[in-house]
Amino acid sequence: MSTTTFVPTTAAGSDRRAVSNQAVLFLLWAAFFACYAWISLARYAGYASMSFDLGIFEQVVRSYAEGRTPVADLLGPGFVIFGDHFSPALALLAPLYFLFPSAQTLLVAQAALFALSIVPVTRAATRLLGDTRGRSVGVAYGLAWGVQRAVDFDFHEICFAVPLVAFALEAALSQRWWRALLLTAPLVLVKDDLALTGAAIALVLAWLARQHDKRFARVAGVSAVLFVVAWFCITLLVIPSFNATGEYRYWDKISGDVGFPASLLEGWDEKFSTALWLLIPTTGLLALRSPVLLAVLPTLGWRFASLEEHYWSADWHYNAVLMPILTFAMVDAIVRVRATRLSWLRGYASHLPGLVLAAAVALTVTLPIGKQIQNGSDRFQQDPEAASRVLAMIPDGATVVANNSTIAHLTGRCRVFWPGNTDGIVPDYVAIYEPDKTAADVREEAAEWNPGTTYQVLLEDSGFWALGRTT
Repeated sequence: MSTTTFVPTTAAGSDRRAVSNQAVLFLLWAAFFACYAWISLARYAGYASMSFDLGIFEQVVRSYAEGRTPVADLLGPGFVIFGDHFSPALALLAPLYFLFPSAQTLLVAQAALFALSIVPVTRAATRLLGDTRGRSVGVAYGLAWGVQRAVDFDFHEICFAVPLVAFALEAALSQRWWRALLLTAPLVLVKDDLALTGAAIALVLAWLARQHDKRFARVAGVSAVLFVVAWFCITLLVIPSFNATGEYRYWDKISGDVGFPASLLEGWDEKFSTALWLLIPTTGLLALRSPVLLAVLPTLGWRFASLEEHYWSADWHYNAVLMPILTFAMVDAIVRVRATRLSWLRGYASHLPGLVLAAAVALTVTLPIGKQIQNGSDRFQQDPEAASRVLAMIPDGATVVANNSTIAHLTGRCRVFWPGNTDGIVPDYVAIYEPDKTAADVREEAAEWNPGTTYQVLLEDSGFWALGRTT
């Protein structure tokens, strides 16, 4: 007769383990916060911002911080941002920006928010899969290609959505249904299309809770409908009311020459490639066994239905919101697979956290963290000292036309416009990065942007130009 000795867990031992887990979570957040901030601040310091989005968002947050209507002059003089996207969550950055008025403030805040999403991912994975596997999942998520590419894309409002989705899904896998639904609700205030993601998460919650809490399942189902109603109200009423055209301009990206649903077949090879990138290195395809995966459909739906080719790819920031969904779908699938009779599948699921971590580490060599480690300040071609000298020619409070490399270094102290989009306002200065053009070229270009106006070159250094208005 065999006997089993039961060794109770002492309160002290449980407390020590809890403290240890909290310490690991903090260290993971701090480490990835430092990495993400390093990547984006290095790009900013190297005058290598990839888009004018960072400038747009600084103009909006600066408006909030100064108690003004949120305006983005880069989209047109006096353009109220609600005429483009509905993102009132950006107002949360106003107090921080008031204390530290710089585009760098947005980058640091984004790094902190992205890193924060690692906490619920790791905590849920550790609880469901054990310490080693759970922490492997957390590190793999922190290195996820979708998160790294979003960090490298300067700043975007979806940095609020990523931790919200992560905390909501952590609550869902803990069967804390009401908490999960409440954490999903603010997605409506982050960006217009995320209302549909909120609807999908609400439906997932309804499905998961159907056998545990039928009342909540009904509430979640109604909430999904309300999310869709909110999306219609935002896109058909709110945004058009702030747009001079009276329209939601992103409809045009779907209703083009091809039209929906035929547009889904456009660029199908690139779309299929993106789907594989989402499912294989991040989840080993096992996420297909979890209903949580359904929450990716709204984002992939509008992207793949669009005729904008850059929406289809694995680049930029478009996949960041999908990363926590995919990771939680994988964790949920691993738990579900434990009940299967297929021993090979159970074995595969058991080893999957380590495999996903290995894939994330291997891919990082070619991703922003790896490139930053390998190349450091040599990652960018621009000369930051030359850029600083040139931009010093632009006085504070000036009206100025700028392009990608110069925008975010001026929006904190000047009124900045995009070339050719000044709507009758004649800027006093032009500050651009055009390394392959001559003085005659840039003067001619500036005159084309502002007909009837002439500019003279104030300073040129290493491809950076500052021009002042003469007439």
